[in-house]
Amino acid sequence: MASIDQQPAGRPDGGLSLIPVAWLVIIMGLSAYGLISSWRLIGDFSLPDSVFFLVYGGLTGGVITILWGLYLLGLAFNRSARFPRHYTIWQIAIIIWLLVRQAYVLLVSDFVFSAEALGFTVAEIAIGLLCIYLLRNGAGAETIYANPETERPPVFVSILAALLGIVLGGAIGVCAGFFAGSLIADLTHMSCFEGACGFFAAFVGLGGMIVGAVAGGIFAIWRVNRRKPARAR
Repeated sequence: MASIDQQPAGRPDGGLSLIPVAWLVIIMGLSAYGLISSWRLIGDFSLPDSVFFLVYGGLTGGVITILWGLYLLGLAFNRSARFPRHYTIWQIAIIIWLLVRQAYVLLVSDFVFSAEALGFTVAEIAIGLLCIYLLRNGAGAETIYANPETERPPVFVSILAALLGIVLGGAIGVCAGFFAGSLIADLTHMSCFEGACGFFAAFVGLGGMIVGAVAGGIFAIWRVNRRKPARAR
């Protein structure tokens, strides 16, 4: 008996609905960088209250963004039909957070206005709205995200795999980055006055950790959810 194609009819979107997945990965990477950059401020009670609230709000938002993003990546790699709706909810939450943060910075006198930061926020919101538009009903995303998730592992398994991939990838990345930074410092005869070469190696190691953590999480999700070849009956 011939099998019936369960894919919904509709025009393809030319791969544009994959752009939100790429943007999701970028936002997760930026959140990871923000967490690492602000980590040293934890426990610094000498900060003004306005800065304290902004720092801890950013840390909380970064953790939520990454964990929520891992869930969305699991849906995306599953080609789940739930991905467009759940991504839209996540993106709206991100836009609201950006607006609240920008309003807080503009209204509180302890912060100085920065046109560059404002432009970056506007660009983030614009790209987010574009991603929502690309995943709207009838745009063709339903031809890509149509899997009822009957042949894929649960999303929870993908999240656990992603967390393991982030930890292992980050560890490998920081070691490789620190080694590369030290090697570059030696080859270029970089001055070690006041620890300059050591700071450079640590900076490269930090970058390696971020890249390794993001790459490790993505690879783990892909590895868990990759399609296996069909067995001959």
